[in-house]
Amino acid sequence: MTDKNDTILSVEPLPATKDDILFVKGWICPGFVNTHCHLELSHMKGKVDTGTGLLPFLMQVVGFRDIPIENILEAIQKADTEMYKNGIVAVGDISNKADSSFTKNKSLLRYYTFVEMFDFLQPQLAQKTFDQYIEVYHTFSENNKDKKSCVPHAPYTVSNTLYSLLNVANQNGKTVSIHNQETTDENELFLSKSGGFVEFFRNFGFSLEHFSPLPKTSIHHALSHLNPHHKTLFVHNTLSTEEDISAAQQWSEKVFWATCPNANLYIENRLPAYKNFLNQNAKMTIGTDSLTSNWQLSIWEEIKTIHKYASYVPFSSLITWATYNGAAALGFDDSLGSIEKGKSPGLVALENIKENPDKVDLSLSSRRLQM
Repeated sequence: MTDKNDTILSVEPLPATKDDILFVKGWICPGFVNTHCHLELSHMKGKVDTGTGLLPFLMQVVGFRDIPIENILEAIQKADTEMYKNGIVAVGDISNKADSSFTKNKSLLRYYTFVEMFDFLQPQLAQKTFDQYIEVYHTFSENNKDKKSCVPHAPYTVSNTLYSLLNVANQNGKTVSIHNQETTDENELFLSKSGGFVEFFRNFGFSLEHFSPLPKTSIHHALSHLNPHHKTLFVHNTLSTEEDISAAQQWSEKVFWATCPNANLYIENRLPAYKNFLNQNAKMTIGTDSLTSNWQLSIWEEIKTIHKYASYVPFSSLITWATYNGAAALGFDDSLGSIEKGKSPGLVALENIKENPDKVDLSLSSRRLQM
């Protein structure tokens, strides 16, 4: 039973009188939580090639300039509406600009805006970079609906000095997002100062003379500079090993992991080894990434992709990743993520699913329920 604001008043057995009851052939689950998106890049749908690998992908993204602002704002609004229609109730959204602030203020979705900063491992640029992006940070609202924090982009683009500035900016209790281990080049940079990122930085005119490899994988560099008192959301994790995952979880019990399978296939044509995360009892969440690196913004489509290529992951676990874990990662679990009295999680119908599925028909659909 719900009130007019869709807050759950009670969860009860089916009464004898079935008047005013909506029946669904399948399952009902809480609304989906998209823990990783780049809403402001929605205007680039279909403009970047698939299967190139991360570094050529980044070069193509950087190469798009002089897009009319009205086109950008229209695409942002359409993407927000698409997510709502697809049963998404909350989004962890990366922002480098203020372009999405108007849409977020008016949206039916809840947003955790991660204002992302990077100085390309150049400590002399850290303060200027921070000052530039803190202005963006202040354009976003933080209220009963939405939240925000300042976050590092990735281990390979954030200097030790910028990490320190970010740690001071964020109070305890915040969630911090960071891209992690998307490509072999990332680990190679930190293991041996080799791989594609060396040339990548050179092309941008940035020196790595001051940079010394660990030598450990990139996530160890991030762990040495992040604050373990924050909730930390590692994103993509395509190459994360069990040792990497274990190290992060020993570092803090507040670690979450976001997988964006369709974006991983779009960019690198590979997926994470989900067994590594299951073996470590990792708190997994699901994201879509942006329309630059995806064909749609649908958590249900991400679930279907994982189930197609890693059917050993229990389907019930995928639903937990997409709902409760995502809400917990973003600090929205007080009202979202589970069907409980006092919450208003939104409801999604997963239609025609059998009672105890071992294998789920991938043609099945999901739809937002209007109460």
